[in-house]
Amino acid sequence: MGITEPVKELELENRLIGKIRSFILELGKGFSFIGNQYRLDYNAKEYFVDMLFFTEGFRLVAIELKIGSFKVEYVGKMNLYLSLLDRLEESENIGIILCADKDHLDVEIALQDINKPIGVAEYQLLLPKAELQSLILSELNTAK
Repeated sequence: MGITEPVKELELENRLIGKIRSFILELGKGFSFIGNQYRLDYNAKEYFVDMLFFTEGFRLVAIELKIGSFKVEYVGKMNLYLSLLDRLEESENIGIILCADKDHLDVEIALQDINKPIGVAEYQLLLPKAELQSLILSELNTAK
């Protein structure tokens, strides 16, 4: 996506949407893109899932994008989205929280008593080309 420094969540989402074909291929076989900022209306309130996909296994996959580190409250928000999708779409659903980084113990504890299939994954920023080349040359010189 060409991201070399931290960006706002909406910018990250827009860049992913711009590269949606590649992103779907990274998710795996059988994913179809439904939309971004997918609106869920329930009890006279609106909720918005960052990105929603459909899989061959007749499941909806809700993805919540976060530009920072994982926070335990993200699990509650995803659990709400999946519960709403259960009621509104009547299908089996999966949630993925995509963050810049995560503490595995925090994730384990936050998901411990959650009955819905929620996963937490990290994304990585690319280094600028000049910085990457410099790093590689430095590593090669150190190895000699």
